[in-house]
Amino acid sequence: MTTPAFEDSPPAADRVSAYDERHLATYLRLLDADAEGADWREVVAVVFGIDPALEPRRARQVHQSHLARARWMTESGYRQLLEP
Repeated sequence: MTTPAFEDSPPAADRVSAYDERHLATYLRLLDADAEGADWREVVAVVFGIDPALEPRRARQVHQSHLARARWMTESGYRQLLEP
């Protein structure tokens, strides 16, 4: 599975963005890993290809910000996907 190019933080907007649409599968992977209790360091290495030992701050930022956006998508963003 190829992960689309990503930013260190997804756009913080009240609307679903093109970035969000490109990363829906990534968001699902993050939510699944979180639900399973996976170690965030392993997740960021597998999902984003970032070595948390070499880039600990960036790895944490990427993981936390994308997981937060994934949660936002499940709480309110998904409604926008259902709009005509």
